[in-house]
Amino acid sequence: MSTLGPDPSTPDPDSQAPGHPDRPARPGAAGPVAVVVVTWNSARVLPEFLASLPEGMAGLDWRLVVADNDSADDTVDLLRALAPEATVVQTGRNAGYAAGVNAALDAAAGWEGGFSAALVCNPDVRMRRGCAGLLVAALGAPLGGGGRVGISVPLLREEDGTLHYSLRRESRVTRALGEAVIGNRRAGRFPLWSELVTDPAAYRRATVADWATGALMALSPECLDACGAWDESFFLYSEETEYCLRAGDRGFATRLEPAAEAVHLGGDSQVSPRLWTLLTLNRVRLYGRRHGPAATTAFRAAVLLRETSRAALGRPASRAAARALASPTALRATPGP
Repeated sequence: MSTLGPDPSTPDPDSQAPGHPDRPARPGAAGPVAVVVVTWNSARVLPEFLASLPEGMAGLDWRLVVADNDSADDTVDLLRALAPEATVVQTGRNAGYAAGVNAALDAAAGWEGGFSAALVCNPDVRMRRGCAGLLVAALGAPLGGGGRVGISVPLLREEDGTLHYSLRRESRVTRALGEAVIGNRRAGRFPLWSELVTDPAAYRRATVADWATGALMALSPECLDACGAWDESFFLYSEETEYCLRAGDRGFATRLEPAAEAVHLGGDSQVSPRLWTLLTLNRVRLYGRRHGPAATTAFRAAVLLRETSRAALGRPASRAAARALASPTALRATPGP
């Protein structure tokens, strides 16, 4: 039976410490599915999210664990009132998304019996009935070449039912150039020219991608154990990219399960200059960690071309991102609130 689980009576003293990529998440081999949610001033979307969980988690034994990043609104009070049996971890600061995920996973690892899989989701996601069961069932499926599914993601839709293009290819200089010159939506049909996957056929089948939007993803215990904690240095944006790519390096693929559907209400990064700038800078930061200086310089230039061209069309978010990319110190600054 699906339940919201109680807090551990004696939490591990390490369980609420910020995570590190080399520290295992210590999932259990059995137990319920841990529904991992990170909140920050989420009171507006939280009640509907909590109300939707029983439908989305239908058929699974599950427990909710929420890491709150020092919300200034009624988020924690709402959690206590609407989900009194949930495990709530208060980080005490606006620690970032990855740090919240790590804190929640550590708390769930302290449950008696551990947990069988993790479902990491934003509070602005609304799962269709049985969505989580399909995602969890897909974990561990073998793939050609000796890999297996370590991360499964659903078909995401906008509020109006429009398909959300959630699948991505790993960053390359040619892809950044293609997006700069012809736009990511048009270039998305061609693997050489865009990170965004826009081929409709890819969303009608079980498609393996380099990474996917992190609004909702199921993670296998084997993948969690192999990859360890999420990288907290990104604060917000690119943390799911880094995790999926790291999982792929270890033989755990990210795969779309098209029968599993959810609605994502998000999209602030598209309109906020501050968030778009953070997203853009973190793309370049992550690229630099996986490639040499010369390739990173070329990638940064290609991304700058894209943002400059869109700034010329009057997009304020791109104007802010272009200024940051042109700054010699922006990439060295530590992302934060």
